[in-house]
Amino acid sequence: MPAERWTADALTGFAEALCRKAGFDDEKAAVTARLLVEADMLGHTTHGLQLLAPYLAAAEAGAMRTTGEPEVLADRPAALTWDGDRLPGVWLTDKALGVAIDRARELGTAMVAIRRSHHIACLAAFLPRATDAGMMAIISSSDPSVASVAPYGGRQPLYTPDPIAIGIPTDGDPILVDISASITTNGLSGRYAAEGRRMPHPWLLDGEGNPTDDPNVLTASPPGSILPVGGLDHGHKGYGLALMIEALTQGLPGFGRADPGEGWGASVTVQVIDPACFAGSDAFNRQTGWLAGACRANPPRPGVERVRLPGENGLARKRKALADGVELYPGIMTKLTEVAGTYGVEAPKPLA
Repeated sequence: MPAERWTADALTGFAEALCRKAGFDDEKAAVTARLLVEADMLGHTTHGLQLLAPYLAAAEAGAMRTTGEPEVLADRPAALTWDGDRLPGVWLTDKALGVAIDRARELGTAMVAIRRSHHIACLAAFLPRATDAGMMAIISSSDPSVASVAPYGGRQPLYTPDPIAIGIPTDGDPILVDISASITTNGLSGRYAAEGRRMPHPWLLDGEGNPTDDPNVLTASPPGSILPVGGLDHGHKGYGLALMIEALTQGLPGFGRADPGEGWGASVTVQVIDPACFAGSDAFNRQTGWLAGACRANPPRPGVERVRLPGENGLARKRKALADGVELYPGIMTKLTEVAGTYGVEAPKPLA
């Protein structure tokens, strides 16, 4: 049987209606819904609509604020700091990106640091807003209240997977990098555990520090941890990347692991760079376009069909989803339909 699909507009309207029922004001509901569906279209199925039910539960419990504005803690022309006050992280990050884009047009670059945001979902979903404007964006995130990755050489969880995403405009499609400082994520580990599956490779350590492919070690006692990028051999690379991201996202806004935890959330930095303020957009795109073409033209090693660029598959998935409908990961719509019933919201019908 072919998988069910929905139009992007139907899913976005459905998610927006649920957010409103949970108390989100109109703008926060619309932005959160749009970017969660964007994540699913790009193929980031653990960070799309799968997160909506937990977001709604957090709003109902008062762990996520659904109205209001961030508090401005510092405001320099190219550097802003906000206290997110547990507002929806997807909306906060998109708002910060818009502010940074506007200021980068004048200043060349601008950064917004956010403390005490709620979870921000899929980082890659934010990037096209900047690359469509011809700008480069760098977004990083961590959660000071969560620990699932041990520092290289250690075995006790200390920090989060610490994702970072970079959007790079070219003379064609943008390059959309979305990576973490760890080999895998909490979301994917949780999915594998819930489905009773093992990870494809020994990407984790058990509580004694032994490599394993069993995702259940993360909730065992003592808890295991996710390996940093580079694994047992070269994990110092992921460890170093994580320390940078922790400093950017917690050091700059002045709130992090040194403070009492507040539950599931995020610390965030958003930076935008406008090539027009440097050697010029045409010069920038000529260089990035050449590099993109050279990567694609590179002879593939045995067993590889061709060399792809980061984000290439995601953009292809999005185009197909817009044309043929969005396919959700199994179980997501079932869960959201249950939640919708409690709110009196009708779930969208799949395409014929």
